[in-house]
Amino acid sequence: MAGIKTKRIIISGGGTGGHIFPAIAIANALKRLAPDTELLFVGAEGKMEMDKVPAAGYEIIGLDIQGINRKSFWKNLILPFKLYKSIRKARQILHDFKPDVAVGVGGYASGPLLHTAVQMGIPCLIQEQNSYAGITNKRLGAKVDKICVAFEGMDRFFPKSKILLTGNPIRRESVDIRNKRFEAAELLSLSPHKKTILLTGGSLGARTLNTCMRDGLDRLAAADVQLIWQCGGYYYDELREALGNGHEGVKLTAFLHRMDLAYAAADVIIARAGAGTIAELCAVGKPAILVPSPNVAEDHQTKNAMALVDKDAALMVSDMEAPQKLVDTALALLDDEKRIKVLRANIGKLAIWDADEIIAREVLKLAGE
Repeated sequence: MAGIKTKRIIISGGGTGGHIFPAIAIANALKRLAPDTELLFVGAEGKMEMDKVPAAGYEIIGLDIQGINRKSFWKNLILPFKLYKSIRKARQILHDFKPDVAVGVGGYASGPLLHTAVQMGIPCLIQEQNSYAGITNKRLGAKVDKICVAFEGMDRFFPKSKILLTGNPIRRESVDIRNKRFEAAELLSLSPHKKTILLTGGSLGARTLNTCMRDGLDRLAAADVQLIWQCGGYYYDELREALGNGHEGVKLTAFLHRMDLAYAAADVIIARAGAGTIAELCAVGKPAILVPSPNVAEDHQTKNAMALVDKDAALMVSDMEAPQKLVDTALALLDDEKRIKVLRANIGKLAIWDADEIIAREVLKLAGE
């Protein structure tokens, strides 16, 4: 329509798949709702988003920024200089692109970009994926216009008047599992008639989960249970060599490019408790055993997991207890049809399918203002 100004939206954040995939999902939703929208991403140089975002068809600019290194004091000495440099670059990006709204999804790059956008009077929205707010978003919460959250009770961290409960965006193609069990079994070289566990440690893999599965393979074989094992690229060669050719019914892979097939084939899912993973598990409605990573800020994965456990929607095994309990817990759950039925029903109630479009509409509202 003549006279309608094209909206320009900048989206910042990243560092992990848990930040990148929601950001891309929001961008895709914006393009569906307002196809003329111009989008620009800002990420951290050297991080996953610098590859994943262009692969999704969007332009991205990198900031030379890093997070706090909790293992080395000396590596943090350069952080103030990088922060100053990133804020200067963020100001230039915002000046050149002239966005109507800046969106932050958490991660290293969102801090400098959103901080600068607020100072420049640009309307800002942040999306907090976890049940325990990250340090960047907590600092931005009082300054931005809208805060989209995935869990209840987030007024502990943010002004209540700014909060909107939206859920976390999900990769829709990854959770479309309808009528795919037999297709999945064929493509994964598994039997559709045998009980199957899916273990996923996220895009980078998880050492504890991999160790538990390697040590429990004989018990899985004895129970005639199949395993789809996404181990991460870092661990793949070592595990491939350790397995050899002696484990029928085990599908080992560094990365699952078709999560929909893995979810469709699974009877029980074992996973870390990242917010994006939990959102997908709710959407697929399968019984899950969550093993929160201990290597995250504020132990937020345990808090994410407990949000489901408290609703009897998932089981949780701590990272410390996993070597002794994880495989036995999974086998016991596979044999407990009554428990499986309860978990399936309760986790399915928590699914929010259109979080990406709910958030995108809020972004467009801010752009309209």
